Amino acid sequence: MSLVEGTGSNESDDAVFKALANSTRRRILDLLRTQPRTTGEVCDEFSDLDRTTVLQHIRVLEGAELVTGRRDGRTRLLALAPLPIKRIHDRWIGEYTRAAVGLLAQLDDDAQQSDTQQH
Repeated sequence: MSLVEGTGSNESDDAVFKALANSTRRRILDLLRTQPRTTGEVCDEFSDLDRTTVLQHIRVLEGAELVTGRRDGRTRLLALAPLPIKRIHDRWIGEYTRAAVGLLAQLDDDAQQSDTQQH
């Protein structure tokens, strides 16, 4: 059940946050941001990790629905699925940004009123 209408479930948000908490998975998303890549191309970018480890990270990203994969012959093409990140942004970052901007505006108003009263 969604806490806020249209924002997804707690479980799916938790899966996205868990996936984004790991720097390797964020690097994979950065690779896919520019264009879809094959699984092999993604694995080749991580020479410090074995293929099995990279594939495990890809599975976590797919489980969080941050990455989609489709077969193209013998290869598997991975693509970024930005909707879960947008959902997190809209639910968490956007709301907190608006609150922070409101607080800063209030501080600015208070400071201007204080300056006016002192002069």
